[in-house]
Amino acid sequence: AHLSTMRYRGGVRAGYASRLHYFSEWISDGMRRGLVRDLGAELGAIDDDRPLRFMTEHRQSYPALADGETFAAIAAMERSLDGAARHLVPTDQVGSVVSRLETGDVLAFATSIPGLDVTHAAMAYRDRDGVMRVLHAPLSGGVVEVAHRPLPEYVAAIRRSTGILVARPLWG
Repeated sequence: AHLSTMRYRGGVRAGYASRLHYFSEWISDGMRRGLVRDLGAELGAIDDDRPLRFMTEHRQSYPALADGETFAAIAAMERSLDGAARHLVPTDQVGSVVSRLETGDVLAFATSIPGLDVTHAAMAYRDRDGVMRVLHAPLSGGVVEVAHRPLPEYVAAIRRSTGILVARPLWG
């Protein structure tokens, strides 16, 4: 798959509503396309089945949603995700799964913010000393960096964190 199509449902660009706006849907779409494997089940994840409605409930934050047709398409997309629980490794269990993560695993940081699945995404990076860290672009912007805190501490320090979703890229 071409990297630029990974952001679109089924790899097809067909307007604003075809973008994968919720990261958990990016994972499930990537699984259907053979691009990633959701590691949640094998890591002992719990299901987060809260409905995703952040975009439609914060319509004013998304200029594209001023258009009624686009708004309706996004609302339909959100409803279509209702049966797809996210596989969440709770914050207090991240330390117990770190040994099973690999450099390059995609980490999505889950949140308790109503209607939203994740607030940030990054990659796992095991340093020379064997410590699992977070390779990410800081929330404030700037250059990509390796976080100073080990992964469990990094997750615990995120405000309203509920845990992580983990996907492993399938190469070749």
